[in-house]
Amino acid sequence: MSSSPLALRVAIVGAGPAGIYAGNLLATAVAETGGRVAIDLFESLPAPYGLIRYGVAPDHPRIKGIVNSLHEMLDAFPAAPDDASDAGAADRRTIRFLGNVEVGRDISLSELHERYHAVILATGAIRDAELRIPGVDLPGSYGAADFVSWFDGHPDVARTWPLDASSVAVIGNGNVALDVARVLAKHAVDLRTTEVPDNVLAGLESSSVTDVHVFGRRGPADIKFTPIELRELGELSDVDIVLDDEDFEGVDPAAAGTNQLKVMLRTLGSWRDRPRGAASRRLHLHFWHAPLEIVGDEGVESIRFARTTTDAAGALVQTDEVREYAVQAVYRAVGYYGTRVVDAPFDEARGVVPNEAGRVDGESGLYATGWIKRGPVGLIGHTKSDALETITNLVADASAGVLAAPTIDDDVTELLEERETAYTTWDGWLALDAHERHLGETHAHQRERVKVVPRDEQVALSRDGVFVR
Repeated sequence: MSSSPLALRVAIVGAGPAGIYAGNLLATAVAETGGRVAIDLFESLPAPYGLIRYGVAPDHPRIKGIVNSLHEMLDAFPAAPDDASDAGAADRRTIRFLGNVEVGRDISLSELHERYHAVILATGAIRDAELRIPGVDLPGSYGAADFVSWFDGHPDVARTWPLDASSVAVIGNGNVALDVARVLAKHAVDLRTTEVPDNVLAGLESSSVTDVHVFGRRGPADIKFTPIELRELGELSDVDIVLDDEDFEGVDPAAAGTNQLKVMLRTLGSWRDRPRGAASRRLHLHFWHAPLEIVGDEGVESIRFARTTTDAAGALVQTDEVREYAVQAVYRAVGYYGTRVVDAPFDEARGVVPNEAGRVDGESGLYATGWIKRGPVGLIGHTKSDALETITNLVADASAGVLAAPTIDDDVTELLEERETAYTTWDGWLALDAHERHLGETHAHQRERVKVVPRDEQVALSRDGVFVR
């Protein structure tokens, strides 16, 4: 990265891990040049952290560590540079959080370009990818992302969820499928000490679910889980894990290509030897199943699959064998689709912003990072390296003098206030965070926090609450 001093204003759209990593890396990189940078982190939700707050199951203990890490990154640059060319810089943070602001609604992309040297898109992916089979639109067929948003207390989804099905199918062999299956199979009493919202807990307590079936197209040796998510299934109380020996024919854990896969295959093998039949709920793991059709008249009644196998070249192929399972609900966990920004280039087929190493195609001063850059694949570690590539190229462009200077010098909050946009701030988040933690401490089940769900309540607490440092 450049060693010459830089003076930049940069907007980042999205305050999930991708946006926060990008801001932290940019602030560090510019500081190393002896330069100055003012970064505004725009988020459509009132609170930061994106999918870490609204896309990961509440019973994952690692959430706390990730949130703490992201918190430290946003808190790492508390003092803004004293730069006369940056109006209002002396009284704001180097990385400033502006929540409850949707780019394309409250402020346009062109208005950001007028006020910043560069704009980084880090909007991620929150919609479900399509599963194109007959019956997918039947009542009782749900996108996994919508269910995850519900049990994580996303402010823009309904407060209730229909849980009147006794047998449900989950399509997918990734961690999201496991999260959905685990929350459906788990007894609500075992979620009481997590940060699951009270309305969600009440819904889960009235659930009729007894059997959860998870279906993957490929075999056990091709699962996309991670060991910790898989292991958590085996720790569920009063839940039997059911596996079909037929799915494991020819599977040798010792021949697995990675140590992680070896661990997971051994875990699955140990579950096959467990005694079953005493639990009140069952979690069935099925492999070699490609979905064909969701069946029903006025709602889901069953789901049909083609039995799959691999050919001599290792390619997945469908056989003529069709299997049908009686279920009353289907959850589609087949991937996510990128969240587009109004007026930004977008590849409809891939669900990403077209780019080359983070530089958005044909758009000077516009960059992308995270899932909107590369698609919804990979873990947190990939997001960090992704952001590093984007920031390296942004700083190189700034050093080369190819970024256009802002044409408007006023603080963007003046525009937001003129439009009566109820934006939230970092101190506002600290107030909301403290309030949620207080609710948890005083809750009957002694929780880490109790999430405030309604958007207007989050905004009110953020804008009117008081946080004492």
